[in-house]
Amino acid sequence: MSEPHRFVGVLLAAGKGARFDPAGVQNKLLQNLPEGELVVSASARHLLAATAEVHAVVRPAAERVKVALEALGCSVSVCPDAEQGMGASLAYALRSVSDADGWVIALGDMPYVRPATITALMRAVQAGADIAVPVCDGRRGNPVAFSRRHLDQLLASKGDQGARSLLQTQPVVEVVLNDRGIFRDIDVPGDLG
Repeated sequence: MSEPHRFVGVLLAAGKGARFDPAGVQNKLLQNLPEGELVVSASARHLLAATAEVHAVVRPAAERVKVALEALGCSVSVCPDAEQGMGASLAYALRSVSDADGWVIALGDMPYVRPATITALMRAVQAGADIAVPVCDGRRGNPVAFSRRHLDQLLASKGDQGARSLLQTQPVVEVVLNDRGIFRDIDVPGDLG
C-alpha cells in the first residue's frame, strides 16, 4: 500500500447522550471538563493536533456543538438520520471525506485521548495496516484508524454498531500504547471529574 498522504479525523458527535441526562436537557458534549474546556472541544482539539483536518458530524438541533467545533476549525455536517445510531452518523460523515486516503474515527465524548495516540494509529496504517486500534493494559480502546480498503463497508454502516463488525471480522493491527484515555469517555456526570 502506498503511504497515505491525506488522513482525516472523523469526530462522531451526533449521539443523544441519554445515559448522561435521560431527560435530554444537558448535552454532555457541552459540559466543562475540570480545566474549563468543553468535552467536545477537547476531543476535537486532540484530533486536530494529530490529523490537521477534522470532519465532525452532529445531530439536528445541536447548533451549540456545531458552533464550538467550527470555532476550532473543524468542518461540520448535520446528520439527519442521527437517531438511527452511530453507524448512520459514521456513514454520513465519511461521505463528506470519502476522497481521503485514511481516517481516524474518534468519539466526541472521549476528550482524554492523547494526540500522540492518534498519530501512532495513523502511522500504523501508513505502514500497511488496514485497521489500527490502540491497546493499553491488554485492552482495546478508541479511536480507530482505517485505510481506504474498508471504505465501502464503512459507508454501509448502520445502527449502533458503527464499525464494530469490521473490528471483529477483519485483520486488525493492535498498537500498544500507554494511554488510558482510550477507555475514558463521558457517559455520566461523574465522569467529568
